[in-house]
Amino acid sequence: MNYTQLFETIKGYVENDFPSTEFTDSAGSTGTYTSKEQIDTFIDQAEQRIYNSVQFPHFRKNSTGTTTGGNKYLETPTDFLGAYSLAMIDGDGNYEYLLNKDVNYIRAAYPNPSTTGLPKYYALFDDNTFILGPTPDAAYTAELHYFYYPESIVTASTSWLGDNFDTVLLYGALVEAYTYMKGEADVIAGYNKRYEEAMILAKRLGDGIERRDAYRSGQIRMSVN
Repeated sequence: MNYTQLFETIKGYVENDFPSTEFTDSAGSTGTYTSKEQIDTFIDQAEQRIYNSVQFPHFRKNSTGTTTGGNKYLETPTDFLGAYSLAMIDGDGNYEYLLNKDVNYIRAAYPNPSTTGLPKYYALFDDNTFILGPTPDAAYTAELHYFYYPESIVTASTSWLGDNFDTVLLYGALVEAYTYMKGEADVIAGYNKRYEEAMILAKRLGDGIERRDAYRSGQIRMSVN
């Protein structure tokens, strides 16, 4: 399902074109919230809800950077949301995976920033930076494996979610749309039930099938009476 199909399906299900509405912001300025902007918001909200409920391996990224000798901080990628792992690669190509700790742990373990060496620990210092402990003593290649939000179907026109799990995306957006409309409780409950059923299948893939193989784990079996 591409964006145009999703957009029109949402309008068809809820039988609402979401006419443009005016708004006033905190500064007192007025503006118009168009029909397209309203539906796009429902889709964006549904995508975020799904991405934070199921960890699809498809939405992992690898990024490499370089530490600076004497600098205990390392910038995160611009689309970074959460880390899966961080490794330092030495001159021989060996990977040294760092342990994730709190900032206060690293501050306590290495109170003097001039204590340098191959980093063993890392923590998210702020929105854009990791802190490393000990402070790197040289320029190491850092490889970060991390979680990110992929480009929304709203701007990309197509997406992995729309191509592979359009039911969860559709019903997630319908729940947001009908909640906005303050619709009837039984209809919202029906949409939410379909969304939860689709989420079960999505989690079966993202948190189950994509993380195992038949050789090591065996095939999924159902008991037969």
